[in-house]
Amino acid sequence: MIRSISAEWLKLRHSRISLVLAILPIISLLIGCFNYYFNQAALQNGWYSLWTQVSLFYGEFFLPILIAICCAFVCRLEHNNRNWNMVLSSPMSVTSFFMAKLVIVGVLILAAQGFFMFMYWAAGKLFAIPDAFPMETIIWSLRGWFASLSIAALQLGLSIRIRSFATPIGIGLCAVFLGLGMYVLKIGMLFPHSLLTIGMGVLSQTGLTRAQNVLFMLMNIAFILIFAFWSIHRLKTKDIVSS
Repeated sequence: MIRSISAEWLKLRHSRISLVLAILPIISLLIGCFNYYFNQAALQNGWYSLWTQVSLFYGEFFLPILIAICCAFVCRLEHNNRNWNMVLSSPMSVTSFFMAKLVIVGVLILAAQGFFMFMYWAAGKLFAIPDAFPMETIIWSLRGWFASLSIAALQLGLSIRIRSFATPIGIGLCAVFLGLGMYVLKIGMLFPHSLLTIGMGVLSQTGLTRAQNVLFMLMNIAFILIFAFWSIHRLKTKDIVSS
């Protein structure tokens, strides 16, 4: 497993994925800061008001797209030059191969979350928000990262099966709106993208109860296991079309 993760990490050397990890959070934060700056008369809750603006665009739209891009990116090399034939005929197990990619995507998204939180803190200092930095936002960020793993498990399955780089990303974008609809209908715990909205505190900063937190964790674990099993099973039983 460790060797599989190391191999996946080596594939990312000299790649430009770090630019994507930086650019999308920067764009979302700039949009949110722009809204906050021109609506400060109505936004009187300090750090929490700033969070409502920056996390709305990042957590609801840019982060799911970033996850989809990362998943498509880590599968790009296998789709080129019939590399799937070598991968699936190697001694490495299919389970190790999939889990290594999921770990790498998880690390990339965790780095993006950390960068986003740093920029959020810097923006608050730039706006001279007087209150102490709210530790709840760190918890929301970590919960959002955990929910990201559910989405990543799904997107990896799509990116492995679909040779096109853009198609899985487009499917992920459609899932964003489906997740938003399910959140509005109060059934957000039943869909990974809605879990991201809940975990990040994007549309509501009301804290989850202990029971809701447990349900949130269990549903994410269930989605990760279901999507991972689905992807691994298909890798073992179905042929992949390679270029």
